[in-house]
Amino acid sequence: MKSVNRRDFLKLSGTTLIGMTFGGVALQAQAQEHLSEDDATAKALKYVNESTKEGSNCSTCMYIQGEAGKEWRPCAIFPGKLVNANGWCSAWVKKPG
Repeated sequence: MKSVNRRDFLKLSGTTLIGMTFGGVALQAQAQEHLSEDDATAKALKYVNESTKEGSNCSTCMYIQGEAGKEWRPCAIFPGKLVNANGWCSAWVKKPG
């Protein structure tokens, strides 16, 4: 197993952080169209615009992006689409914290 020195670790960490930051910005910039429940990927993941799961909706999911409080926001699961903050899909994972 190859060990990583401190300098390489810091470079890798900084690059990862920059990539995550710009990746989130790019995801927000690309997402424009509201996700339809009839979309093939949405159907496969059982996406709905209105969650029926107590305490589980897109606004509490770790994959949602964008500004909190907005009704429609980008989601990492559905690139290029906006999901309803009150929606839900089977990929839902609770936000940490």
